[in-house]
Amino acid sequence: MENSKFEYTYSAKRQGEIEAIKKKYMKKEDDPFEQLRNLDKKAERPGIMLGIMSGLIGTLLFGAGMSCCLVWQLYAPGIIAGFLGIVLISIAYPLYNNITKRERAKIAPQILSLSEKLLK
Repeated sequence: MENSKFEYTYSAKRQGEIEAIKKKYMKKEDDPFEQLRNLDKKAERPGIMLGIMSGLIGTLLFGAGMSCCLVWQLYAPGIIAGFLGIVLISIAYPLYNNITKRERAKIAPQILSLSEKLLK
């Protein structure tokens, strides 16, 4: 009976590495917390995209209008392009807010039911 002895080794570092490898192979859709994150991102993405596009196009129009006025002395088209650029820049943030609110209202029941499951 001398050869029968109990040997146990535990390594927190090893356990962490095992968990990290396990997470790589798990489906992210299986995790309810990941589903909640993805739904939240899904609600914000359209507003972000349209807000950025509006601001970018507005900035380019504003710059083109300034160039028309200052470089080529084309004042009428420059003022029109600059004004349109200012309008597009100024509606970028309200556009983001309105679209994000609308998308959040659509996804709200799913978010609330999933968050209730996670909180239990």
